[in-house]
Amino acid sequence: MTAIAAVVIFVVAYVLIATERIHRTAAALGGAGLMLLIHAVDGRSAFFSEHSGIDWNVIFLLLGMMIIVGVLKQTGVFEYVAIWAAKRAKGRPFRLMVMLVLITAGASALLDNVTTVLLIVPVTFLVCDRLALPVAPFLIAEVMASNIGGTATLVGDPPNIIIASRAGFTFNDFLVHLAPFIALLLVVFVGLCRWLFRASFVYDPGRAVQIMKLNEREAIQDRRLLWQSLSVLAVVIVAFVLHPVLHYEPAVVALLGAGLLLAATRVTVEEALQDVEWATLVFFMGLFVMVGALVETGVIGQVSQAAASATEGRLLPATMGLLGGSAVLSAIVDNIPYVATMSPIVADLVHASGPPGEVLWWALALGADLGGNATAVGASANVVVLGIAARNNVRISFWEFTKYGLVVTAVTVGLAAPYLWLRYLAG
Repeated sequence: MTAIAAVVIFVVAYVLIATERIHRTAAALGGAGLMLLIHAVDGRSAFFSEHSGIDWNVIFLLLGMMIIVGVLKQTGVFEYVAIWAAKRAKGRPFRLMVMLVLITAGASALLDNVTTVLLIVPVTFLVCDRLALPVAPFLIAEVMASNIGGTATLVGDPPNIIIASRAGFTFNDFLVHLAPFIALLLVVFVGLCRWLFRASFVYDPGRAVQIMKLNEREAIQDRRLLWQSLSVLAVVIVAFVLHPVLHYEPAVVALLGAGLLLAATRVTVEEALQDVEWATLVFFMGLFVMVGALVETGVIGQVSQAAASATEGRLLPATMGLLGGSAVLSAIVDNIPYVATMSPIVADLVHASGPPGEVLWWALALGADLGGNATAVGASANVVVLGIAARNNVRISFWEFTKYGLVVTAVTVGLAAPYLWLRYLAG
């Protein structure tokens, strides 16, 4: 009965989030409170469990990077980059989107995708304002590019770290098996952007001329603070990339970077915290508790096991079922607890199938990472970008994001199926 009640609460909360009848943070907190009330999850599991509780690594990673970005914002560097990008694109909207999409995807392969969008979104607001362009299509394209680009490496998306730990994969394994395919997907995605957002590519010659006359260097307001901030950010990025060697969690690195920046500069704590998206952080906490309740009551595990048993040990159906099922479930629940729950099942299937069964790990990674693009709550980066947009009075509804996300997910996951078959199963 508890499992059924947990499913009902989750579905109702999800519908409220999707329809935006009430604020998404209120819906997530209300759902989390009800999960605790019916004992679908207890306080220890909700707040301290690594697999079914609030993922504090995500929360504190976001907090630390939001503080660093808030300090960077005061230097004028985002205005500098916005003018530079607009001038390189010669004011052409589609060229600008391609540039921002490729930068975002490339950065997401080295950083986590949430950190990347935190850095690129302020630039996007500024450059779209300069060219009188609607910012929503650019934000949606960037967050989807971050999820695609993050799939390419071990550190790009949190589910990949979980898979690497369970399967024993290295950083280079992801580069060999996924990076070439992700490069192809980015080319396809750029083509999709040209079609999906075509109504937004209105060229304004007058604005373009004005942009070309600007000197981006004049946008820098505090050069000393800029160099201090960039130095700290560079150290943080290097520490992210060297995670397999240093063994410091990204959240620890981000908090240390934020603390160092506040200690080394004249920026006050109040100034540093004013750009933190508190509502987004609380939304994540509520969402983690709700999904954790589904994990604790065995709902996600039962769904995963049913999907695995339906294949009856046949590798091709197992691969395609895992790819499609992971994409669907990752569009509904956060892909981190899903992958954590599914990994032991995949490990058993791989062990039973021998070396050829390794394809199942790549199916899980592609399905979970690319499926996060399907809905506004499918990936952490999606939620963060929508939160920042709302704070800047730009409304991107659940369905506005999702109508584009479903198309992108269908195409990218659809291409992943023949890739997995041709590379691992056709022979």
